[in-house]
Amino acid sequence: MKLTVVGCAGSFPSTESACSSYLVEADGYRLLLDMGNGALGELQRHIGLYDLDAVLLSHLHPDHCIDMCGYFVARYYRHDGGRAGAIPVHGPAGTEERLLTAYGDVPDEACMSEVFDFRTLEPGSFSLGPFTVFTDRVNHPVEAFAFRVEHGGSAVVYSGDTGPCEAINALAKDADLLLCEASFTHGKEDIPDLHLNGLEAGRIAAGARVGRLVLTHIPPWTDPLTNLRDARSVYEGPAELAHAGAVYEV
Repeated sequence: MKLTVVGCAGSFPSTESACSSYLVEADGYRLLLDMGNGALGELQRHIGLYDLDAVLLSHLHPDHCIDMCGYFVARYYRHDGGRAGAIPVHGPAGTEERLLTAYGDVPDEACMSEVFDFRTLEPGSFSLGPFTVFTDRVNHPVEAFAFRVEHGGSAVVYSGDTGPCEAINALAKDADLLLCEASFTHGKEDIPDLHLNGLEAGRIAAGARVGRLVLTHIPPWTDPLTNLRDARSVYEGPAELAHAGAVYEV
């Protein structure tokens, strides 16, 4: 698998990165995990507008899904005069309604479903092209999911947004790469069931024995080096900060 960080800023885009969006590729199949603020523009640095095969949305906060409204425009009003075919979009219950509301003055209530094949996420597993996707609900104020994407004996895990919970621990077990949010700073923020800090991300990686830890979703006001230091204090494997454009072969 090839993992490309399209965007990794938390809460709102930074000067260096769009918000959450991660491209996973294998055997010619292209799967996008989230499409937050600014991600659609950055995605076009890596693939064409119509090259995506499927999208997974971890939850419906704007920094994880709002650029799907722009992507709807690109697919529905395709410049060559014909609409792009509908691709699978897996998201929490109410994804279609949320995006319709965010877009506003849509041609009709069924228009998004002409280019997006909306499917409601539930805990469990399913196949997408060459991938097997495992998903479970995690701790966040809205319904939110983490994902484990497997192919050819390798596994990439994406935490989405979550506080500490057993679901992310289980999904991350023995993964080759854990893409883990670290929005908070240890000793500074302590809000239950909202986000992780660097220390907690490191503990998850250590407990799950993951091969590599990549910290992501760090807001522009949070010091990423502090979170990385805290993660490394409890996790002995390779740990680094996500940055836009980074590519990992798993």
